[in-house]
Amino acid sequence: MDNSELSLLREFRPQLSIKSRLGQAWIIILFIGILIGASGLFWQINQGHVVTGMRDYVVWGVYIVNFIFFMGLSYAGALIAGTLHLMKTPWSKPIMRMAEILTVVSLMIGPLFIIFCIGRLDRLYFLVLHGRIQSPITWDVIAISTDLIGCIIFLYLALIPDFAILRDSDEFKDNSLRKKLYRILSLGYQNTPEFNKILNRSKNIMAAIIIAIAIIVYSVLAWIFSVTLQPGWHSAIFGPYFVIAAVYSGTGVLIIVMWLYRKIYHLEAYITKDHFVKVGVLLLILAAFFGYFTFSEYLTKWYGSEQNDSILIDRLYSDYFWMFIISNYAGVIIPLVIVGMPKLRGINSITFAAVICVIALWFNRYLIVVPTLETPFLPIQDSRPEFLNYSATWVEWFTTIGGTALFCLLFTLASKFVPIIEIYGNKAKEIIPVSDESKL
Repeated sequence: MDNSELSLLREFRPQLSIKSRLGQAWIIILFIGILIGASGLFWQINQGHVVTGMRDYVVWGVYIVNFIFFMGLSYAGALIAGTLHLMKTPWSKPIMRMAEILTVVSLMIGPLFIIFCIGRLDRLYFLVLHGRIQSPITWDVIAISTDLIGCIIFLYLALIPDFAILRDSDEFKDNSLRKKLYRILSLGYQNTPEFNKILNRSKNIMAAIIIAIAIIVYSVLAWIFSVTLQPGWHSAIFGPYFVIAAVYSGTGVLIIVMWLYRKIYHLEAYITKDHFVKVGVLLLILAAFFGYFTFSEYLTKWYGSEQNDSILIDRLYSDYFWMFIISNYAGVIIPLVIVGMPKLRGINSITFAAVICVIALWFNRYLIVVPTLETPFLPIQDSRPEFLNYSATWVEWFTTIGGTALFCLLFTLASKFVPIIEIYGNKAKEIIPVSDESKL
């Protein structure tokens, strides 16, 4: 480990520490959120799915919306990290690890919401023992499991050099368990041409694999909807539409994470305005693609004037008007305007555009799932009026809070164990003059 890497490690010590009052308070808040989610889940298991808003028409609700959303974040992280690694873009080093951790943590959280949605958890293992390969659900289980394994391997390979640096440093000599873990996880790594050649070749292979797997995973997820003869779902463009929406929302979350870590740990010298602009341009491109796919999807349904599609579109413009506007108008136009106009490209403004993007994309998933299920081909006769429309209950919102808190906790713990910015290979940092920084 050279002096520049040692200097970087010392600067990242506050980020790796768990002793700060702010960090401890944050972890306590997240544990409270997880307990709130656990209480909702316990009540649901004890009382049954009758405590949720899911009924005869809408058999999927917020749980599936959250599942699609978190799986989208994982795909975006895999695509961004894998592509930037293969392109060997030097500017991307400070954000690569954030994207890699985002991928793995999202892949862990997303499937939990499927478990929340299952009525008979005692039969969950039937999916493994008696799964039918003809079922898209079985495709999804296989694809997600493969994706998770591949992304963990890719993240681990990227972490090995930093594990070795942490192993050889004196920063954590007071914590023997932590040093022992670093020693084990570094796999005896030495900074030699032979080690680096093997490691780089392995990362290149895994980067290509996770990009391909991620595309397959989210396409399979889209096919679960599109192969169903249901108004609003049976669409040939759902595969690429889901993929674009996934990368779009994941890019927004990545920008938010960049802003938070930059602000909290004073990483202004490493995560610069240039990083926000570059990722913001990616957000702009994805906003344009997402807007195009959304327009194409609704245009064909509206122009075709099929009865059930017309009923669905009327419902979107009446019962879900504001959600529709935020999802398909604000979620596209605001990022395009902010990032598209150079005078508006500030760190805070790009982050604001990212927040709008994330909210809009969650609403987009909701509009895909719920209104469609409320508009079946064959309405159920003599059904109770309250069963015709879906409204999430406190149980579903509590479990959503718990899942989101668990996502934040896992991301936080990961960043406490390894530097959020890669140390290996960072020989110097870019210093932004105070006069320029104050203008951002």
